[in-house]
Order: sequence, then C-alpha cells, then structure tokens
Amino acid sequence: MPPGTAPDPIGPRPEPGERPVNRLIHEKSPYLLQHAHNPVDWYPWGDEAFSRAAKENKPVFLSIGYSTCHWCHVMTHECFEDETVAALLNRNFICIKVDREERPDIDSVYMGICQQMTGQGGWPLTIIMTPEKLPFFAGTYFPKESGHGMPGLTGILEQVALLWHDRQDEISRSAGEIAALSREVPVPASRDPDRLLIDAGFRELSRQFDEKNGGFGNAPKFPAPHIVLFLLRYWHVTGEPRALAMAEKTLDSIRQGGIWDHVGGGLHRYATDARWRIPHFEKMLYDQALFVLACTEAYQATQNDRYRTMAEECIGYVFRDLRAPEGVFYSAEDADSPGGEGAYYSWTSDELSAVLGPDDAAFAASVFTLTPLPAPLQGTGNTGAQKNARHFILSAAGPDPVLAETLSLPAEDLAARRESIRSRLFATRQKRTRPARDDKILTDTNALFCTALARAGRAFKNPAYTGAAEKAVQFIINTLSGKGRELLHRYRDGESAIPAFADDYAYLISALIALYEVTFSPVYLSRALAFNSAFVTHFQDRKNGGFFTASDRAEELPVRRKEWYDGAVPSANAVAFENLTWLARVTEDKNIEAAATACSRFLAGAAERAPSATAAFLAGLTCLPLVGDTQDLVIAGDPAQPDTRALLDAACDQYLPGLAVLLRPPGKAGDDLEILAPVVRGRTAINGHAAAYLCSGHTCRPPVHDPDELERMLGKRKTAKDVS
Repeated sequence: MPPGTAPDPIGPRPEPGERPVNRLIHEKSPYLLQHAHNPVDWYPWGDEAFSRAAKENKPVFLSIGYSTCHWCHVMTHECFEDETVAALLNRNFICIKVDREERPDIDSVYMGICQQMTGQGGWPLTIIMTPEKLPFFAGTYFPKESGHGMPGLTGILEQVALLWHDRQDEISRSAGEIAALSREVPVPASRDPDRLLIDAGFRELSRQFDEKNGGFGNAPKFPAPHIVLFLLRYWHVTGEPRALAMAEKTLDSIRQGGIWDHVGGGLHRYATDARWRIPHFEKMLYDQALFVLACTEAYQATQNDRYRTMAEECIGYVFRDLRAPEGVFYSAEDADSPGGEGAYYSWTSDELSAVLGPDDAAFAASVFTLTPLPAPLQGTGNTGAQKNARHFILSAAGPDPVLAETLSLPAEDLAARRESIRSRLFATRQKRTRPARDDKILTDTNALFCTALARAGRAFKNPAYTGAAEKAVQFIINTLSGKGRELLHRYRDGESAIPAFADDYAYLISALIALYEVTFSPVYLSRALAFNSAFVTHFQDRKNGGFFTASDRAEELPVRRKEWYDGAVPSANAVAFENLTWLARVTEDKNIEAAATACSRFLAGAAERAPSATAAFLAGLTCLPLVGDTQDLVIAGDPAQPDTRALLDAACDQYLPGLAVLLRPPGKAGDDLEILAPVVRGRTAINGHAAAYLCSGHTCRPPVHDPDELERMLGKRKTAKDVS
C-alpha cells in the first residue's frame, strides 16, 4: 500500500452470485486448481507476485498445502472461500498459493522456519513475509475467528496489516534476523560411521516401541515403514530377536488396523489413535511404496507368506486405483468425499446388513472390529437415509489363526468367507462417489514405487511387477528427462515442468539400481551412473558432505536446505548414501566412493544426535563392511542357460540386504559391462559352465559352479520360519 495509507480491515466485496476466477486457473497442480475459484486473488509462486508486492509495498501471504490434505480443505472452506477473509487478504496482502508436492524446496525452507519460530509445523502452512521472501509470521491451520484457545485468521490479518503500516521498518529488521538465524541452524558435526550408531538406533527405537499395539510412540501413529526396514536389517546383521519381533508386530498391527483399507486395499496416511483403528483417510503413493518395500523384506527375512500377501494387496490397490494409462502412477487419493471425511470408507450397521444379509453381517461382526468414527465425523453419510446413522470403520478382530480357532473354522474357510464379504462390500462401495484423486505424476514418488515393484518382482519372481516398474521408469526417462540427464519433477496434463530436486534424482537412481538387480540389463546401470553424475555435480555440499534439496542452478531462497532426517519418506541424503555405496562398490570409482564417504560422515553426525530420526540411513549403514554384512557377487554365464539361472536364484532367493549381485554375460556384452563395472573384470564362465565369484571386503573366494555351495558361501541366515 502507498505510504501513509491506513489499511482497510474489510475492503470491497464481490458482486453477489459472482464466481471469481484467479490466476491459479492457468496452473497444472490439482491443489492450486482447487483454489482457482476462491475470492482470494491468489498468485502462483513467481516473480510476478513478488514484483507486485514490492511495487505496492505489501507483505506476502503464503499458504502451502497439498490436494489431499484434510485440514487444508477445512481452512479453505472456512477462510479462503469466505468473502470477508478474501477482502482482507486482497486489500492488504499479495497472496501466493504453493503445492508442497510440486515445490518441496519452498515447503522445506518455510516449514523449517515455522518450526524454528513456533516449535511445530504441519499443513496447511501459513507464512506472512516481506516482498524479499523473508518471513516474520508463521503458523499452520487457523480458523476464521478466534476460539478454543486458537487465534482466528481474521484477527491475525487485521493486526499484521496495522503493524505493517505503523512499524514496517521494525518488521523488516525482525524478518532479516529470523532469516539469518535460519541460515545458522547448526549442521550436525561430521563423524565416521561405526557399529555404535546402529546399536544406538536400535536401543532408541526399542524404548519407543509400543509393546501392545506395535509401532512407535503414541497417537497420532505413522506407519514409518523405513523404520521397519532398519529393524529387519539390524536383525539380519546382529541376530537380535527383538528387532525382528518389533518389525513383525508393527507390520501385523498395521495390517489388522483400520489404517489398512480392508475393503479396497491400500494404506491410509496415519492413524489418529494408538491402536491403528481410526485413520486419517488420504492414501499417498509414497506410503504404498514404503509399505511394499517393508513387507517384501519381511517376507524375505521370515519366509512368512502373509507378508507377501500384504505386499501384493498393496500393489493391487495401486495398480487398480493409482495407475495412469501411460503406466506411471498418480500421487494420492483424498481423505474427503461429498459425504465428508472418511464417508467413502465407513459403514453403518444397516448398510452392512443390507449388503451382506443377516448371517454374513453377523459373521462380519466376528471377523472385523467395527470402530465408530469420532464424533466430529459422525452425521455425514453417503445417502440421505444414512446421514444421521452411526458410522464405523472396519479393522481385523484379530490375527487369522486366532480368529480361525475362535470361530472353529479351517483357515481356508475363514479366508474364503471373508473374501466373499469383502468383494460384496467393495462392489457396493464402488457405487459411491469416490474421493478426489491427485493425478499429477511426480518423479520421486513414482521412482520410489518402481523400486518397490522391482524388489517385489525379484523376491516374488513376478515379472509383471518388474515389467510395470520398467514401463514407469521408461516414461520418466522419456518424458521427464532432458539432455544431459537433467530431470524434471512433475508431469500433468501433457506438461513436464519444474527442475528436479534431490529426492527425484536419489529415488530414480535407486529405482535404476533395483531394476538392474532384477533384469541385469546394463542399460539401467549406465543410466544410474549418468543421473548420479548430474546429481553429484549440482547438489553436493562439497564443504560439509551430503546433498542440498535444490540444485546449484535453482531459484535462490532465504535458505538452501539440506535435509538429514527422515520425514514421511527417507531423506534424499539417506537414499543417496545407499546409492553411492552400491555404485562405488561395483564401479571402483574413487570419486563416487569419496562422495559416499562424505555423505556418510554428514549423516553419521546427525544419527549420533537423533538415531531414530535417521532410520533410513542406519538401514543403509548395515550394508557397509565396517558396520554390517557386505558381499559382492559376480555370476558369469549366459542368463538364458539353466546353470546361470540356478546360481542367480541361489543368491536372489535369500535375505541378504548387503549383497550386490552382478551378471557378466559372455562375449561383447560382458566386455562392455567391464567398462561400467570393473568389479566384473576377469570374471568369466569356466569351461562353458556358469561360475559364481564371491568377495567379502578385500577377500575373494574361489569360483563355484554349484548353487548349494554358493548358498553355503553366502552364509545364509536362518529365517524365523527356519528357527520355529
């Protein structure tokens, strides 16, 4: 506003009946498009908004969220669809909307500042800042009016507008100090990784473990499958039975709880209670990917078929509901539908009886626990007759062996009757109006799911999973990758856009490595190395080790963030560390090894301070020679021949997370592979017979031809099934 002009706390109202359209109508993000008809004069993030803010001398109101975020929807309805709030915003602020999934760099910077200023964070994220992008107010969800101890957005906006008018110089100085402090957040001191780190991580998780319900801590409770992965690998390295028991208890409790969709499959975002029964209902692609990874490794570790089934059910949900025609995968499904939050997934007693009949409804009440939705979610139904009825979420009444014994049913009969109930409920639910789907394609989450598919394809010998991963990765390379292996982050509605972030590179490299280890096509190894070269060149912190969230060519923000802790997904640094370690082993490239070492020292310092917050790094650390169990295996032979396949099966059928397997084919293909992976040099078939060459550390064994002998050399650990 011009100097000397007092702010108008109300401002002009739009004409009655007008449906405004703002600049977001031209965006691709489903989240931004959800706000294109708000009366708020939203801008997307960009120079136009900040130039206007500077020209008109107005503060910037920044709102960050994502399309499937329930509380983002609540704040939109209460505030951003309200003409009074919109008038306040339009009069006194330049308003910017950001999709955190499209711009994780922006979200990371301002979420970090919010946590620094308030001690907490979350979405929707609310920031008020100067035209120079320096924040001076931060928070999350705010209602329109104050109440229940929470300030209202209307009062906040009025107060900030007055302060900006009367004390702008003071606010600007304060914003500069906040930005300076955010740049000075201490980076964990580097240290060399060792076995003590993974032991400390296990002890901390053991203290946090919920003995009764599985998982860690109290409500709300997140699945955090990367913690399960660490526990499985820690058990593999140490033989510690409690680690395996914690992993199994957590996975089993999640699968039995209401956080799992017992009708349609798939995992909801998190549970609002300690028993996993009442979920927050959105379904995210990355949660499915991590759950598949954890269940796949649990199956390999225990040979228990229920974990294979859990992984396959989760993959089935994604294939059915999140797969795009191009073979890639959509980002998420919303928590809300026209009936309200969770209405799509809930049932009344009358609905169950009508669909199943009295006998099967009674049987369903025996095999499922019917947990009522919390009071704020009651009273919203899918049909007029059901709107005032009590709604329930299904969770398993107990483990299958217990249910079968209680009901005096053979396990096969229990499974068949429950499946009949599930299929009828599913058919009925399909007639309801579905929650909205966020149909943008993100490189990082697609690559993460491709890693899960590739590993599941290998563990379960399912070529359909491997083929699906190959198709999706090929789409990313063809559509989201330019010359010089420069990635883009998002594809939607025919447009590829937004320079890629560290997560995109790290997760794609991981997927390419996983695909190499199941197909043994050198193309995937070559691509992994090319993307890794670009990643190290543009993201590495050459002073302190590790990798920044945004590249050295990205837009300048108040802080250049470098994440070391895991969030909903493993940190890019943790994934990059595991990638670099594997690539260094097979290429013998000293530059890659140096990058891996620097990254490990950076993360080790963080892990020393907060072990359980770096579980993904600790999981990777178990595959280091100094800490865990590391072996390199080269199988030389024709992959089409039975003797070669037998040796590959002997290696790939075991749970050996620290084992790197390479296949050296005969002839020119093998010679070409030597250029990419010198570790295969000199490893050839012997007298026309496939041979396996195993090295551990700096010690190599004589080559063997017998699969049983290879198994003995690999030191196969007894699984839980073997022991029992």
